[in-house]
Amino acid sequence: LADWQGKLVCDDYSGYKAGFQQGITEIGYAAHARRKFFDLHANHSSQIAAQALPFFAPLYDIERDAAVLQAEEHHKLRQSRAKPVCGALHEWMVAQRKLVSEGSAIAKALDYSLKRWDALTRYLDDGHVPIDNNWVENQIRPWAIGRSNWLFAGSLRAGKRAAAIMSLLRSAQLNGHEPHAYLKDVLTRLPTQKASDIAALLPHRWQPADPIR
Repeated sequence: LADWQGKLVCDDYSGYKAGFQQGITEIGYAAHARRKFFDLHANHSSQIAAQALPFFAPLYDIERDAAVLQAEEHHKLRQSRAKPVCGALHEWMVAQRKLVSEGSAIAKALDYSLKRWDALTRYLDDGHVPIDNNWVENQIRPWAIGRSNWLFAGSLRAGKRAAAIMSLLRSAQLNGHEPHAYLKDVLTRLPTQKASDIAALLPHRWQPADPIR
């Protein structure tokens, strides 16, 4: 990421922390905070965790209502409707944290949100920022599920090559291209493509050599 200092929507993975110290703005997302309570309730019938879930439902209802809005209107809607819900959720979390045992599962679920509260609520102040990163997670899910099958690529170089090819094919899909047709066309043109014009073959710029009429 070099000197990039934008906004990063992410979970609590420790690998991101250095970037935050260098000027990247951390944006937490509600889906992970909610999941802590959902899993605790689903797997252990936690009644306290169950009480947290109704706070998240209206936050997502608001996002669905705002999906067609421009960023400025999206921001206004969040301020008027979502901010009071977040305030009530935070107040509830603080109260519950005082009542639960240190080190318990519910304490850890509460601490996840309370310690990252600023990051989790930054989306309220920026209509361009999403409430979560689920869309991206869903895009990489096939690779995340399959990585155990691809654990042994043969060498570090082969692993890097596989990662590059996967990224290229997924980028082609996200740009509306049929992966096989894209890759076949690119590999056919690549030997004679001018080095100065190689970027034209990238998925977001590519046009087939012989467009289907």
